[in-house]
Amino acid sequence: MKISKLNKVNLRDLWKHEAIDFTKWLSEPANLELLSDEIGIGIELIQTEANVGRYNVDILAQEENTGRKIIIENQLETTDHTHLGQLITYAAGIEAEYIIWLVRAAREEHLQAVDWLNEHTDDKLNFFIVVVELWQIDNSAPAVKFDVVSRPNDWKKTVHGSPSNGEQTETRVRQLYFWQRLRDFVANKYPELKLRKPAAQHWYDVSIGRSDCHATLTVLSREDKVGCELYIQGSKELFHELLKSKDAIERELGLVGKIDWMELPERKASRIRTYAQFNFDDEATWDESFKWLAETCIKFKKVFAKNWNPIA
Repeated sequence: MKISKLNKVNLRDLWKHEAIDFTKWLSEPANLELLSDEIGIGIELIQTEANVGRYNVDILAQEENTGRKIIIENQLETTDHTHLGQLITYAAGIEAEYIIWLVRAAREEHLQAVDWLNEHTDDKLNFFIVVVELWQIDNSAPAVKFDVVSRPNDWKKTVHGSPSNGEQTETRVRQLYFWQRLRDFVANKYPELKLRKPAAQHWYDVSIGRSDCHATLTVLSREDKVGCELYIQGSKELFHELLKSKDAIERELGLVGKIDWMELPERKASRIRTYAQFNFDDEATWDESFKWLAETCIKFKKVFAKNWNPIA
């Protein structure tokens, strides 16, 4: 059997100019998806070369489902003090919560600086340094590899950003642990369901491929329940359109448990949700709850991703 040689390609051989070539390439949805998978958050483009006072940030984006601001600074060279200062300036000007620095190589002092920022800020500020690499096998077309060399420590962020009440802190840490375990479970058994970076909270948003609604997984530890719901933000019209096809939707979902259709007229959002019982305190039951959450979410994604023709 022939063993091929893996060759590293100079970034400038493919992208001569950062703004004209690399930023344009990265801003394409499929390429942002590659970065999203590595970082662990859903990245949706807002604008390239966005103005921040007298400066321009390479890419301004937002997190899927939450709308939290993301800035991406591209530097196809080794990290330097100038770009680190620019990143902090951009983050302050835009009130970004995710700051991503894409580089060819990272100096130790800049890794230490970003690690220090992650350790000394709360969970609303998240700094990443990502090394960009190009590789090819023999004479194949080059393939991009993103290597995250500095990222937030979720456990430290959880405790640092939690209330002083010890019980609340312990619950949040355990919720984060539950979602991290779910994400690992899904990656191994249900790879078609891509989950982003989890947070220390009782819900976990999942994109279903449309902008007007998304799926949300929940864990209610005090009620011994896990849930899956369609969350519709600010569109009562969409809720009522789906409600007209309620029977057909429920048949296609094929769920055993009850489905609650919640218009919530006093709120902007509406929900369509279902629950299953499980014991949050007994980790032996977690895999069964993961299975239910994954399979139910896949059904929600399949059924609600399409446009329903209301039944007259």
